[in-house]
Amino acid sequence: VPGRTILGSIKNPCWFQMFLVALSFAYFAKALSGSYMKSTITQLERRFDIPSYLTGVIDGSFEIGNLLVIAFVSYFGAKLHRPKIIAMGCVLMAVGTFIIALPHFLIGRYKFETSIRSSVNSTNNLSPCPARLLSPSSQASGCEGESNLSMWIYVFLGNVLRGIGETPVQPLGISYIDDFAREENAAFYIGCVQTIAVIGPVFGYLLGSLCAKIYVDIGFVNMESITISPGDARWVGAWWLGYLIAGVITLLSAIPFWFLPRSLPIPSDRGPAQCTPERTSFIKDPPLLEHKYQADEPAGFLEMAKDFIPTLKTLLGNPVYFIYLCVTIVQLNSLIGMVTYKPKYIEQHYGQSASKANFLMGTINIPAVALGIFTGGLLMKRLKLSIMGAAKFAFGTSLIGYFLSLFFFVMSCENVKVAGITVGGVSYEERSVFSACNSDCVCSGRDWDPVCGENGITYVSPCLAGCQTSTGSGKNTVFSNCSCVVAAGLSSGNLTASVGHCPHRDDCDRVFPYFLALSVITSFIISLGGTPGYMVLIRCIKPQLKSLALGFHTLSTRTLAGIPAPIYFGAVIDTTCLKWGQKRCGGRGACRIYNTTAYRIAYLGLTMGLRTVSFLLCILGFVLLKQHLRREECSAHQVANGGAELEALRKEEVLASNSDQSLQTSTTDYNNTERETRL
Repeated sequence: VPGRTILGSIKNPCWFQMFLVALSFAYFAKALSGSYMKSTITQLERRFDIPSYLTGVIDGSFEIGNLLVIAFVSYFGAKLHRPKIIAMGCVLMAVGTFIIALPHFLIGRYKFETSIRSSVNSTNNLSPCPARLLSPSSQASGCEGESNLSMWIYVFLGNVLRGIGETPVQPLGISYIDDFAREENAAFYIGCVQTIAVIGPVFGYLLGSLCAKIYVDIGFVNMESITISPGDARWVGAWWLGYLIAGVITLLSAIPFWFLPRSLPIPSDRGPAQCTPERTSFIKDPPLLEHKYQADEPAGFLEMAKDFIPTLKTLLGNPVYFIYLCVTIVQLNSLIGMVTYKPKYIEQHYGQSASKANFLMGTINIPAVALGIFTGGLLMKRLKLSIMGAAKFAFGTSLIGYFLSLFFFVMSCENVKVAGITVGGVSYEERSVFSACNSDCVCSGRDWDPVCGENGITYVSPCLAGCQTSTGSGKNTVFSNCSCVVAAGLSSGNLTASVGHCPHRDDCDRVFPYFLALSVITSFIISLGGTPGYMVLIRCIKPQLKSLALGFHTLSTRTLAGIPAPIYFGAVIDTTCLKWGQKRCGGRGACRIYNTTAYRIAYLGLTMGLRTVSFLLCILGFVLLKQHLRREECSAHQVANGGAELEALRKEEVLASNSDQSLQTSTTDYNNTERETRL
């Protein structure tokens, strides 16, 4: 019996329900690790001293892994043992996730840039205002033995492997459900699986929030000597810990698929005689062709390979599928770029820590998306939407969300007040941080060791604040006699400063709750159209092309959206940086502070601009969809008329045949009678 396993002893096992549970858990695991990757964007930037566009390359490497094998897995995998292929993919995902965490165990301890040289057990610190700069030889001494290999390469390669492993989960899993579920329940089941997939990011971001609170080298350093806090631009959390946890969960998700059968009994309502109206209007295939492409029919590898290119041409020749592909590519460019850098946007624009930004994403934004996807699938089942109805529903929800998102532009915050950078004119030149008040100190303009003056202004370093002495240690260090810390209305000052940047602006604290509320509303409304839009993709193609269509859709969107979007979004964000950090051995590191206004315009403008283009393509898509439906209706009418004529001809043939038989019988009887008479 095909698919017999160790579970075969169970009488009439609920294979389909088991597959649904297993696929939901696999979706949960891959979504958890994927969202955790996005939650560590700023952590990776700071740990490896790289700009945002490089973290975009790392994030896009997942899609590169998909690109390598997605078309072949989707095409050939549909004709092989789909559950076992999914199981092998989950194992590869787990291995890739473990590799991502590997650099932490290979690289040395994290050493952030600071000018504070203090001992925990001593209150006598070095003067923040040195008479000379540190000699180049002493600066370079810490670089001896430093590896020339960039450790972020390991993260890149691990994410590529994770992308390869994720490849079969979606196309083979969704096609398996659509093949063996009842016709009216397929959309609901897919909506449930996608809802579980959206729950995964909730736990992914919560895990990111927890790990961001823990110092990267926890257990190996004395935390009392750490002068930075989670809100500091130099803080790096225990990013590696979450990858180990995610890898274990992904490995566990592979186990059930090894015991599932290759195929399941097809429900009675899925026979060739019964089709939904929208499928009838799209699919006109002879029975022999449908039989040839059954997923559980064994076929030779060479035969499948020869059919690949012609089948792909047939798929892309469907105008509805092609325009749907173009629309989703543009929309996903906007969505992926927005989601990738949204936690960072919350950090930089509203002054929140990485831990809090991840926590808010996991507890507020992602549940709204999950509820929206589930509700969309439920509405499609209850309303029994046709292809055109589903397309209109998805377009309408997306358009409403678009107009609501325009309000994000007015939810602005002022730039943080940093002396020499945002106070007294914005300048990218180092000499802008120097003034007469710190001329007696030989300071480096490259350091980023912020202190908060009593006047509420942040200074790049204690030296540039003109501080002469300091007391205390670690986070409790207080700098005194700071000549640049001037009270309002005075020309000179001698106030104190404390470690860290000043608290964020009051105007941001008032605006931030409105930003969160609007973010939740727009996320819910836009995600309502997720499942109906996805069903348009499934229902506008022929059954035998289903797996290939899903796979090629995934391939195209990840190649043209998943890979480039994080990179060019990151590159645009990098242009708004006001102060770059410096690597220990020279070279530009991660950005320490951004121009808030420029960041908002670049980030939101790019997101909304791409969505505007997608709406223009949607209009063309509706025109093509209507034309296609009209042609199919005419074709169906002709087929119906032709069938009636054929049936009439068949009846005439039957009548004629019966007449001939009657005539032959009469003639035979006459001849026999005549013969008897003669005798």
